[in-house]
Amino acid sequence: MENKAQQEFLFEKVNYKILLIGIAVIAIGFILMSGGGSQDPNVFNEDIFSFRRIRLAPTVVLIGFGITVYSILKSPKKSH
Repeated sequence: MENKAQQEFLFEKVNYKILLIGIAVIAIGFILMSGGGSQDPNVFNEDIFSFRRIRLAPTVVLIGFGITVYSILKSPKKSH
């Protein structure tokens, strides 16, 4: 009974850390995209076309997706 099968995770600890960083970056990108609405539907708000929402936020989201893909594809260390 002492020789219990050791549970193996799909990824290493480093992969999970990188994955969490990628998810956090994606969340930051979506937060940057939020806002800019108008209380009155008859009034147009130019803030919706700001640099933050058009260029910065989508770039941050794509970087986050890239980090997430990297964390999934990163190979485990070979211990030989």
